[in-house]
Amino acid sequence: MARIRTGVRAVGAVLAAAVLGASLAGCSSTGGKRAEDARKAAQAGGRAAVDTPRWTFAMITHSGDGDTFWDIVQKGAEQAAVKDNIKFLYSHHDEAQQQAQLVDAAVDKKVDGIIVTLAKPDAMKAAVARARKAGIPVVTVNSGSAESKAFGALTHIGQDETIAGEAVGEELNKRGRKKALCVLHEQGNVGHEQRCDGAKKTFKGELRNLYVEGTNMPDVQSGIEAKLQSDKDIDAVVTLGAPFADTAVKAKEGAGSKAEVDTFDLNEKVAAGLKSGSLGFAVDQQPYLQGYQAVDLLWLYKYNADVLGGGKPVLTGPQIVTKDQADELEDYAKRGTR
Repeated sequence: MARIRTGVRAVGAVLAAAVLGASLAGCSSTGGKRAEDARKAAQAGGRAAVDTPRWTFAMITHSGDGDTFWDIVQKGAEQAAVKDNIKFLYSHHDEAQQQAQLVDAAVDKKVDGIIVTLAKPDAMKAAVARARKAGIPVVTVNSGSAESKAFGALTHIGQDETIAGEAVGEELNKRGRKKALCVLHEQGNVGHEQRCDGAKKTFKGELRNLYVEGTNMPDVQSGIEAKLQSDKDIDAVVTLGAPFADTAVKAKEGAGSKAEVDTFDLNEKVAAGLKSGSLGFAVDQQPYLQGYQAVDLLWLYKYNADVLGGGKPVLTGPQIVTKDQADELEDYAKRGTR
């Protein structure tokens, strides 16, 4: 009798697995909450698609606490790590010296690969050099494309910030804007300066920079609002990160301004803003792809000595996103991959 019951349980388990597999396949094709639940389950208990050694990769970014952009980067990296049989370590600090110390800690752990951002490259140069001296391959991501090769990184993955800024200037021209405000929320970040400088290069109107303290949203809002109140000719506000777009909309409303609010980067709120018309356009640099490709490229290098880019950055943007694409991207943004 025990053997019969065991057999019944085994058959039931097989049938349950088959039903579950079929349901997951159906969910992934239709999207929505079921597909998201399936994705989370697969990530939690997913199996590697390769049989290479379980290498350890560390990603160290310049993110501050609560920055949703970096949640998307991290999610892409984590999913690639599951596929590539990688133990993935993530750490971050918005102070450059602290970020460099986190790189040093990863070197001390003798990780097999390091992914790092170079928002403030001068402060990161020595730490990256120590990693390379220890024989650890390095991939830079998101910021620091100009310094990546000189620092000895295998490649850089992200958007060229100057090109992205130029795309913004061209888009503002198409929209007939005459006077724009470029809101920089992190002083000393070379990528942010490059974005505004690029926009200024192609924009036929007047563009001015406004520096705010990005860790203090009330300060960001009051700074933008004061500028819009004092200069009624400003007809466009460009923020350099998705979390600041909604704050800029509130500042615009508080100032009674008719300026269009546009932003770099995409998330769920930005997609909804594009859809409703409270935002004009967004510049998507595909952060999920940055994280995913960084892990994948390190794995390829460890496995097969492969390097992409031919000495040039591997570009993930810019892509100008408007209301026309909002519906298509909203579901992806809701699940945290765009």
